Amino acid sequence: MAERTFQLVLQYDGTDFAGWQVQPDRRTVQGELETVLERLEGAPLRMTGAGRTDAGVHARGQVAGVRLQAHWSPDRLRRALNGQLPADLWVAAVYEMQPAFHARYSATARRYTYAIGTTPDAGSPFRCRWATPWPEPMDRPALDWCAEQLAGTHDFRAFAVRGTAPDTDDHRCEVHLARWRPAAVPETGDLVFEIAANRFLHHMVRFLVGTMLDVGRGRRPREEFATLLTAATNDDVSPPAPPMGLCLEAVTYPSELYAT
Repeated sequence: MAERTFQLVLQYDGTDFAGWQVQPDRRTVQGELETVLERLEGAPLRMTGAGRTDAGVHARGQVAGVRLQAHWSPDRLRRALNGQLPADLWVAAVYEMQPAFHARYSATARRYTYAIGTTPDAGSPFRCRWATPWPEPMDRPALDWCAEQLAGTHDFRAFAVRGTAPDTDDHRCEVHLARWRPAAVPETGDLVFEIAANRFLHHMVRFLVGTMLDVGRGRRPREEFATLLTAATNDDVSPPAPPMGLCLEAVTYPSELYAT
């Protein structure tokens, strides 16, 4: 039977999901999508995600790849999915792709943000689902200095969960952008860390943010942050920042993989 390859651009509030990947007896983003797709296609199928976001992590630009029967068009598929998906998961766009497209391995870059709430109302239930409350004073120049150290290619094994990459992996990532900036809506008082790279290791952004926040509040000198970029283990990294501030913003693919 003829098939088409599709890229689904997904947005979700990760608060009530146990992460992206299907897990027995747990509510996951992949699980919700595959349940609806099985209903639409009349048969079980598997889709591939660009990355495995953890429990509590959000997305404005997660990508999934799937092959479906040829009668589907991007617009019809998007409308059918959004008509049946739960309120905290939404398909922002659907693109038809070349058969060689793979949501994970075809990606050339990913971009994340991490938001912290710096105002007294940051603990409000209307804000703390999407930004980590941070009531302590922060040395903004120290945060900026740490972010500047990340540009270029580094071995990030000190900022990754140990054992989640093969021993043969060099843990090197090429960082294209790393900066702290005010939130897009300044009235919230949020401060956002934005980072883009060719790849990310497990918990890498959360370890980076957790360590930078320790530098920013004076718990460790900024020089230790730079030293971690050459460390052989993650023994000295700070605890990872909580998941609710993290959001997968976008995944980039070569233009030639798009069918139209």
